[in-house]
Amino acid sequence: MAKWNLDKLPNKGKTMTKYTRAEILDTAKKYVTKDRAEQHGDLEENFNRIADLWNSYLEGSYISVTDVAVMMTLLKIARIKSNPSSGDNWIDSCGYMACGGELSAKKPEPEKVVRYEPKGNL
Repeated sequence: MAKWNLDKLPNKGKTMTKYTRAEILDTAKKYVTKDRAEQHGDLEENFNRIADLWNSYLEGSYISVTDVAVMMTLLKIARIKSNPSSGDNWIDSCGYMACGGELSAKKPEPEKVVRYEPKGNL
């Protein structure tokens, strides 16, 4: 996720404690459902790239795309510990979890087409 323009939130100028959970989730939803591929690339490709780089750095560990989402959320949680009034961290952490949930969902298998083949003479 990137730095978001919090000026567009309905409670602009108020302290973070005045934002409702619905406003935080609605803002996170707006960010993660907006097409950000032009700016950041395809979500799954981007998370795969991050996983590849982290796996290389960690030498032998295995990190999946969903691990990337969790670990990016943990980064935001660590930042919240340092600055709990930053709306960016609360919103981004919701966004990363939503992206991870989408990437972890099982994609449906295409249905197999069974052809009728008669046995014997008809």
